Amino acid sequence: MSPNVEGPTHASAPSAPVLAAYSYCEAVTGTQARNFAYGIRLLPTDKRQAMSALYAFSRRVDDIGDGTLPPEAKLVRLEETRALLGRIRAEEVEEDDTDPVAVALAHAARRFPIPLGGLDELIDGVLMDVRGQEYETWDDLKAYCRCVAGAIGRLSLGVFGTVHTGGLGAPEAARADEYADTLGLALQLTNILRDVREDAANGRTYLPAEDLAKFGCSEGFHADRAPAGADFAGLVHHEVRRARALFVEGYRLLPMLDRRSGACVAAMAGIYRRLLDRIEREPEAVLRGRVSLPTHEKAYVAVRGLSGLDARTISRQSTRRRI
Repeated sequence: MSPNVEGPTHASAPSAPVLAAYSYCEAVTGTQARNFAYGIRLLPTDKRQAMSALYAFSRRVDDIGDGTLPPEAKLVRLEETRALLGRIRAEEVEEDDTDPVAVALAHAARRFPIPLGGLDELIDGVLMDVRGQEYETWDDLKAYCRCVAGAIGRLSLGVFGTVHTGGLGAPEAARADEYADTLGLALQLTNILRDVREDAANGRTYLPAEDLAKFGCSEGFHADRAPAGADFAGLVHHEVRRARALFVEGYRLLPMLDRRSGACVAAMAGIYRRLLDRIEREPEAVLRGRVSLPTHEKAYVAVRGLSGLDARTISRQSTRRRI
């Protein structure tokens, strides 16, 4: 995908069936992904619709992986979803199709240069979950995160597009995909920290086994307090530092986006960075329940993003690094 796409490939007005499909996807997004929905509400209508379609399809994939079907049935469902993606890619989904998510995503893919292969990567990542894959090192976990979150960053960039910015050289602008991918990793690692107890209850451990062993946490997280003798706070702070470094790198995407797309990304990333702050202050809180932000704090993050403050700060930092 070219990093200098500035808008939709064509802007034909959606038909009534397509608008209904988008409305369905926006309803799914609003009820199932409040942090995500909070960010994309800052986008213009066409981009918000496209992002909702991407979320609804991604949510379908995630729900298969997280559902109660036996593993064999999940594998079948995931391959059926991959086949549907193939139909969307081949432009074989008609506007009167009975699947609103397919209709909306097909229209979005005609409107914007969305790299749909990223959704194949998402399916590959969920297949890792279904097969019970474990992660020995950060490099192992990073490969998984690139599938389930980095790919979403790159897909989103297909909708956002990038803009030419006077302070950015061509080599830097060409790294937009890389920065989007890295920001996705930062969000996913924050999710993993937030959900350690919930994931443990579902038989999943994502944090690298070598990190768990280093901090005495190899027994897992099945209670509302850390295992006896474990340095759980040390483990959390170790992973928080890793996530912060990813945020710093990924935030270099912001000056490459137009104002409203940058506001959307800054809002979503800002919410997760504040979650990371809370987790860092009280590590064992994640063992007692899901850590979240109050609505007023999310609103503050959104206003900050819409003001362009984060983008300007990152742009100044990037300029100083080049000097």
